Amino acid sequence: MKTDTRETLMRLVFLITACVSILSVALICIFIFGGGLPAIAEIGPIKFLLGTTWKPSNGQYGIFPMIVGSIYVTAGALLIGVPVGLLCAIFLARFCPAPAYRLIKPAVDLLAGIPSIVYGFFGLVVIVPLMQKLTGTGGKGVLTASILLGIMILPTIISVSESALRAVPESYYEGALGLGATHERAVFCACLPAAKSGILAGVILGVGRAIGETMAVQMVAGNQPVVPASPLSGVRTLTANIVMEMGYATDLHREALIATAVVLFVFILLINLCFSALKRKE
Repeated sequence: MKTDTRETLMRLVFLITACVSILSVALICIFIFGGGLPAIAEIGPIKFLLGTTWKPSNGQYGIFPMIVGSIYVTAGALLIGVPVGLLCAIFLARFCPAPAYRLIKPAVDLLAGIPSIVYGFFGLVVIVPLMQKLTGTGGKGVLTASILLGIMILPTIISVSESALRAVPESYYEGALGLGATHERAVFCACLPAAKSGILAGVILGVGRAIGETMAVQMVAGNQPVVPASPLSGVRTLTANIVMEMGYATDLHREALIATAVVLFVFILLINLCFSALKRKE
């Protein structure tokens, strides 16, 4: 087979795969919005988005507590996971001895392959009892879910951030040393700013993992459809609300859960747009 023919064939393959990806996303959007928007219109956008009572048996479909719960849990996970993950990535990329790297790197990769239900059991058996002893509460709440999600997003942030740091040209580091900077100053003041684009991508992926997580959060968050009064209060996220009730929901109740997926979809889209705008501004 001639080179030109192979190149044409591969272009066609790439084009087909790209079209399949776009078509898949389009079909998902059509299904979600087609099933959710009529329910939002029937319930009323204000009642649906800002209503504080979720009682489908009484015809009340307010998801505002779940929206707030998702924001709190995701923000808490980022506050915990991003600093730890970034510092760990810096250590692996610039400070870690080779023998230790051969042990730590596979362990980080292994964390990414652990199923979310296993993380949920870990949170239920370890973190919840620990929070009960420390706070004197039931142990399930915003803080517990944030800690667990912070652990779950670590592999994503570490792997992407480390790759971004290793992609920085060595001349940045050597130039900083040539100007008299110490090893630590060269890493944090020259290499780290140069890798901010890749690090931001890792944070975005971490946000997607945190806000889209279901089973682990459901096991440790308390699953109370109310606006949390404190970090120790029980909470229900948008994803947990869908998975808990979709199995038996019918009619408007089922459509309201699909509408919840619409809100979650738009929520993730807005977060990605905000990060993209920040990146473009920088």
